[in-house]
Amino acid sequence: MTGWSEENTAGSAGEGAVTLLEGTSFCISFANGDINSERPHGFFYRDTRFISDWLLTINERPVEALEAIVFEPYRAVFIGRAQRTDGLADSHLLVERRRSINVGVHEEVTVSNYSREPAACKLALTVGADFADLFEVKAGLTQVAHAQGAELLGDKLVVESKGLPMQARTVVAAQDARVDGNRISYDMVIPAQQSWTASISALPGMDASSPVEELAIPHQQVHSSLPQERLMEWRRNSPLARFDNPDFEKVLEQSQSDLGSLRIFDPDHPGRVVVAAGSPWFMALFGRDSLLTSFMSLPLDPSLALGTLQTLAERQGTEVDPRSEEQPGKILHEVRFGASVGRLLGGDSAYYGSIDATPLFVTLAGELTRWGFWSEVQASLMPAVDRALDWIMEYGDADGDGFVEYARATEKGLLNQGWKDSWDGINFADGSLAQAPIALCEVQGYVYAAYISRALMAQAAGDLQLAADWGARAAALKKEFNERFWLEDRGYFAIALDRDKRPVDSCASNMGHCLWSGIVDSEKAPQVAKRLLSPEMFSGWGVRTLATDMGAYNPASYHNGSVWPHDNALVAAGLMRYGFLDEALQITRGLFAAANIFGGRLPELFCGLDRRTYPMPVPYPTSCSPQAWAAAAPVHLMRVMLRFDPCMTHNGVWLAPTVPEEIGDLKVSNVPLAGARISISVAGGQTEVEGVPDSIELHYAPRKPLADLLDVHAAGQAGL
Repeated sequence: MTGWSEENTAGSAGEGAVTLLEGTSFCISFANGDINSERPHGFFYRDTRFISDWLLTINERPVEALEAIVFEPYRAVFIGRAQRTDGLADSHLLVERRRSINVGVHEEVTVSNYSREPAACKLALTVGADFADLFEVKAGLTQVAHAQGAELLGDKLVVESKGLPMQARTVVAAQDARVDGNRISYDMVIPAQQSWTASISALPGMDASSPVEELAIPHQQVHSSLPQERLMEWRRNSPLARFDNPDFEKVLEQSQSDLGSLRIFDPDHPGRVVVAAGSPWFMALFGRDSLLTSFMSLPLDPSLALGTLQTLAERQGTEVDPRSEEQPGKILHEVRFGASVGRLLGGDSAYYGSIDATPLFVTLAGELTRWGFWSEVQASLMPAVDRALDWIMEYGDADGDGFVEYARATEKGLLNQGWKDSWDGINFADGSLAQAPIALCEVQGYVYAAYISRALMAQAAGDLQLAADWGARAAALKKEFNERFWLEDRGYFAIALDRDKRPVDSCASNMGHCLWSGIVDSEKAPQVAKRLLSPEMFSGWGVRTLATDMGAYNPASYHNGSVWPHDNALVAAGLMRYGFLDEALQITRGLFAAANIFGGRLPELFCGLDRRTYPMPVPYPTSCSPQAWAAAAPVHLMRVMLRFDPCMTHNGVWLAPTVPEEIGDLKVSNVPLAGARISISVAGGQTEVEGVPDSIELHYAPRKPLADLLDVHAAGQAGL
């Protein structure tokens, strides 16, 4: 996952920094609750920083941090104490800041006097709003300011933007406070052993033309029960996993919690939910990230996949625009709403520079039909699916060689447009960079899966000729891929073909995605599996993005030797698909072990240093956490271990658990499937399933490859 300014990384937010999330809103502060514009801090709404300073003082001194407790993703309490002015160590004034975010920020500040005497106290809050774009903040541009001076309008402090293509303002309400410029203050005397509380709210506005008097009270808009209701519903509906091994259970619980916190709700479609890519800088819809995350999260909530498909279909490309790299039928890379979005994205909020989001869109639509959503896909998404396939064959394969490749259309666009989208992410074995147009190996696998998915959807609709046509197209692509990408002398697949159609011969994890998609010939799969689990590729915690014997290898790089959990989850799924059970479980064990060392949460990525030398996984410094597809990885690995494959279009569920000994017995209940809720128990080598509808046949065996289901079913009905 890389946003537009991937080479600009945020500086440190400070030791113990706290991040709160709610939809597209997030807030980053010091451990004492202060927000400082000289750090990558702020309250952000729709990719714009509406609060850049939120600095509390007691008697003109900052509050000393004691502890910050995050109760829920959207609310926390910051406990601190006022600094004494007489040089003595202990303060009698304890300060508690209870903060929650929704559309804006609400904070209750309580000062408690634990002295035997009354305490004179002056509380002041300095408020700043610079309306900086998220990427300006992430890049460390601390001098950026797009704001006019603060004004007092009625009883509210108001800061409005200036010099931006959008109108924006921040409205702050603090009952009974004195307002002087951008400073809110209170003078009080707190009796001995008593407390005093102030309530302060800030609300962002995207339309500064509306009179402030017409706004609802910020407190009422911000201090809402909606975030709590959404989170409670998520927890109520989420599957419950119980393992003999509590470490595995802890990781899954954390994953479910993180995915719940990263959801984005569409105000125009209240029932539609998507997952943001990651906290804090990627609280936005990303095509590739959201598609893969919702695919891996199907055992938790298939509605995430449906919401993702519906939202992306609405923004599917309709015209050729080199500025944003939009093309008819193409699925976007990311959506942004920041103050500088016009300058960054060629005048629109969507950027389309992704080569893999479009085939993944079709693949997810196909998978969702097999989870019991055929009627929803058929009713509203098939036109978008077919437009996506048209893009694959016309714009995606611009030179007509049968492979989908990319070359950016604008100098502002991403140089590399697969999931390894850093500038140096695609390279030869000697370390030299591949030149575009580039055809990535995993993208051909995604296209193969898209063709098979469309064939199966045609089969479900009763159009056997169309199913046969797409099946034949998939078979032709698979044959050509295995001939052109396979490096016989190396025993692995090239990561790509370059502009001269030369195989880019570095050994990378991408070929594991090819196993996942099913495009790899069976006779080549053993060599691929062996190479993926070789000492050069497998660190002990996971498969590296690039082998240690490659020229560009760097264990502390973004894409050239690091370990990505989502990458490994797909590799493990691919290995399991081809029958390499031990290898798939080896990756599963490594990732769960790393997750426990990271406190139960897998980060976006970590360094690829060898476990035999370094007994702890080494963090990557700017890794997002929580991050959506990293959070989804343990959920997908649970599905991999269960070998759980619903196929409602064929009235069957396939299940063949292979669970490591160290996990022991397990039970997963409340799993959504075809409108029902099922439970799966694996104990003493025996598997039991409850709640499967009577119309669905349960198969205690691995499911055949989808292409085989297509061939057998279509051949039987069409005489093929």
